[in-house]
Amino acid sequence: MKWEKLSAIRLIEELKSGSITSEEISAYFLDKIKKVDRILNSFITLNEKAVEEAKKVDKNGRKGRLAGLPIAVKDNITTKGIRTTCASRILENYIPPYDAEVISRIKREGGIIIGKTNMDEFAMGSSGENSGFGPTKNPRDLNRVPGGSSSGSAAAIAAGLAPLALGSDTGGSIRAPASFTGIVGLKPTYGAVSRFGLIAYANSLEQIGPMGKNVLDTAYLYSIIYGEDEKDSTSLPSPPLSIERISDFEAKGVKVAVLTDLVSRVDEPVKKMFERGINYISEIGAEVNEVKLEGIDLALPAYYVIACSEASSNLARYDGVRFGVDCRTNLNWRDAYKEVRKLFGKEVKVRIMLGAYTLSAGFFEEYYVKAVKVRRRIRDGLKKLLKKYDYVAIPTMPVLPWRIGEKLDDPLYVYLSDALTVPANLAGVPAISLPIGLADGLPVGIQFIADEFEEEKLFGLAKRFEEKAGELEVVDL
Repeated sequence: MKWEKLSAIRLIEELKSGSITSEEISAYFLDKIKKVDRILNSFITLNEKAVEEAKKVDKNGRKGRLAGLPIAVKDNITTKGIRTTCASRILENYIPPYDAEVISRIKREGGIIIGKTNMDEFAMGSSGENSGFGPTKNPRDLNRVPGGSSSGSAAAIAAGLAPLALGSDTGGSIRAPASFTGIVGLKPTYGAVSRFGLIAYANSLEQIGPMGKNVLDTAYLYSIIYGEDEKDSTSLPSPPLSIERISDFEAKGVKVAVLTDLVSRVDEPVKKMFERGINYISEIGAEVNEVKLEGIDLALPAYYVIACSEASSNLARYDGVRFGVDCRTNLNWRDAYKEVRKLFGKEVKVRIMLGAYTLSAGFFEEYYVKAVKVRRRIRDGLKKLLKKYDYVAIPTMPVLPWRIGEKLDDPLYVYLSDALTVPANLAGVPAISLPIGLADGLPVGIQFIADEFEEEKLFGLAKRFEEKAGELEVVDL
């Protein structure tokens, strides 16, 4: 049986009933990864002990809400005893001595970590091409990018290599690959999911989030990882989330705002699919209105100033003494430091330099302080809009997936592709991406944004929308 065709929730039901064992299903997915991933390059490290761990889950009676289900994990989330590289050669041999909080919660519920997925190095990228271990390919078209930075997690789900996956989202890094590969991905409210064990890129923006084939699978994984954590000072208590209430959600009468300022910037194939998505929203009974949000055009430059500034600070620790490869050598400190820093990829170096510049004397007030003020303005504007409307709807990505290597010499094009996803990160509100359908054979995603800690409401509308649009089948490679 092709178990990758079943939803994660159905697989859990089968596991709990005893019709399949965790050992069987872990061995199945591990074997498929080994056969298929030489094409996709969606995993960096496999957990070779997954089957052994699955046997223990079976022996203990498949207890827990995950009951021995395999989960793929983005490689910037620490996993005890499993290599965690951030797709960077500077952390090539790093094996963490502890689990991230989200991994601990998954393990407590009987989940099996099947492997660590490929990504843009240190989560810096929107295409999946900036990995120190080679680019990930899009299962829908192997010549095209899968989106980034959670490229491997998205590709693994779309290709049926894992039932569920974790990603992280700093400026769209869950939603962009979800859109480009035709799956579902949630960027939670800032503080809703513990960041303990997430290797930092930009602390004030990033969140760990779930990815799945469909809305209910994604909601189910979120229900396991969310919640306050005393080890993370940014985490906050969240209201309870019910899969049953999501399934029973009634969309009739809810108000949805479409941000015309952003929609006007997307390519024609995406615009046509988005219009189809708006029709679906109307058909399920929601009221749709076009609105403008002042200052939203400043979101992208503000995001890059803030993100690069924080990255420059965070990545200073990789000096070969405290973190990163061991630089014990006969070279003097300056030369040894330079040798270690050469291991960063081009995109990481660019963002470190941009951040160092915006934080430097004479430019801090000119760039960073202004960006923080813009961030506050965008947050206030979105929050005010979400008091009047239940949701905001926009396309997830302004373009279709481009060909691998096509935009490597045009970084501005790639940066501009984040224009629709960064507002939610700046405002700290939750956003979900799910497929509308295919344009020219390539997936197009729609993005719903709600107010803080309204993930259940977000999943509810997404579920009704998915019933209209349909979910995309996994690709059989």
